Amino acid sequence: MNVEAVIKTDKKIPLNSRTIIHMMLVHNEVTEKIAHAFKPFGISAQQFNVLRILRGQGGKPANLSTLNERMVNKMSNTTRLVDKLLNKGYVERKICPSNRRKVEITITEQGLKALKEMDIALKRTENKLLGKFSEADLEQLNELLNKF
Repeated sequence: MNVEAVIKTDKKIPLNSRTIIHMMLVHNEVTEKIAHAFKPFGISAQQFNVLRILRGQGGKPANLSTLNERMVNKMSNTTRLVDKLLNKGYVERKICPSNRRKVEITITEQGLKALKEMDIALKRTENKLLGKFSEADLEQLNELLNKF
């Protein structure tokens, strides 16, 4: 992707600016493609993230704080995300018996089943997005990104 061509400028953009713009363009492309992958399921990437966290709990409940700590996108309103998943039947929410101020959230069987289908759609999208990269390219890219 030639940044100058994408933003339609004849001027040479300074390296630092070009790099930031390039990363923003890549971020937008990835976000758009992932949103498209989840569209048939009627969920957002953030809702998918909550479901994956809950699946990773291995049947143990999580509270809102745990979900918030593990979210990829920390800007999300976790309560709202859980409410939407609750309405879809993908999660259950209960009051903790030992601490009535604590809410426990678990993934339902329906949520696990839907998540398996979403995993397939995400894998397909990841393969399309990263198909031009070798494993060595991806390792190098991850090493570079770790410098952030």
